[in-house]
Amino acid sequence: MALTGGAITFTSLYLAAGALTPLLVLYKEQWEFPAASLTLAFAVYAIGFLAALLTLRSLSDHIGRRPVLIGALVIQLASNVMFLVAPDIGWVIAGRIVQGIATGAASSALTAALVEVAPRNRKRLGTILGSVSVTGGLAVGSLLAGLAIQVTTTANAIVFVVLTIITILGIAVIALSPETVGRTPGALRSLIPRVAVPPATRREFAAAAPVVAASWMLAGLSGGLAPSLVRSVFLVDSGLINGLAGFIAPATSAVIGLAFAKVDSRRAMTIGIYASVIGPLGIISGLFAGSLGIMFIGQAIAGVGFGASFTAALRLVFPLAEPHQRAGVVAGIYVVSYLAFGVPIVIAGQLTETLGQVPTVSWYAALTVLLALISLVAQIRITHSSRRSDL
Repeated sequence: MALTGGAITFTSLYLAAGALTPLLVLYKEQWEFPAASLTLAFAVYAIGFLAALLTLRSLSDHIGRRPVLIGALVIQLASNVMFLVAPDIGWVIAGRIVQGIATGAASSALTAALVEVAPRNRKRLGTILGSVSVTGGLAVGSLLAGLAIQVTTTANAIVFVVLTIITILGIAVIALSPETVGRTPGALRSLIPRVAVPPATRREFAAAAPVVAASWMLAGLSGGLAPSLVRSVFLVDSGLINGLAGFIAPATSAVIGLAFAKVDSRRAMTIGIYASVIGPLGIISGLFAGSLGIMFIGQAIAGVGFGASFTAALRLVFPLAEPHQRAGVVAGIYVVSYLAFGVPIVIAGQLTETLGQVPTVSWYAALTVLLALISLVAQIRITHSSRRSDL
């Protein structure tokens, strides 16, 4: 019961984050703000998430899982209410920062809690649920919000009333769940951000970082610009299709993350790199051909790139660090990820006002291809070096 409740609670955090993807397009139509404000409202989530993750990542190890999770869910509840009553895009931007803080604060504690409450012979299930909850929640949240926009005129109210109820139920579930960690000293010291890439991990980290950045940039493109492209470039006025534009990449990523669990890490990384090259080329081709279907295929392939390369990056880098260094390494990977997720899409939003959406997306996608190719060269060098050392 605790495992199921925890997984649903974890998913609800990302459902809320994903729901904003098509709703931002609706807000833009209602309030008539520029595209730059839309991408800013999407991307500031990364600021809140990263700030909370870096400072609160280890807090639950010292004061227990429940206090951290209940606090994070209360913050999430506040963000839901902010979106529910938002009168303008300024409230939405503030709500996204608060939402990011809530999710970042809860993520590491909930991931650990899912493993800890899983039965002894099913600990891997807790890890899998934690992984799928992230991308799966983003995907389903976008699709369901898009459906609500399609079939009702009160989509924002419906979405955030439902999410508020789910969050309240999540608080109750966590409050009634057993505590899995005792209190230990060092809570205040744990709040100091620690980002480190020790020497033993640097080669693999440097080889993986460009494609990790590329895949997270493409995730930002799918969530931050793709839904608005549906309306402005392809002239399709459909909330459901907007939601689908935000659904395809994270849904594919979730499936690939599961499917590649037993695939050799180096092979998974290579597949992810190739997908991160082909995917954005497909997106660009769809834009120039005026084909929404081709763009969606490109997004799906980009989702393959994300699911394969990010999972492989963690598996290649993480084991090379000593146990006391691993938290800093993971923090380093997430700094690269969330900076790539947030900063480029904000810049792209600014450029759309002067260059136009299609040229901006084309340059954006071309940059992700270049980053993926840099990682490909680095991976080839590592493979050749390993073969020489084996001779």
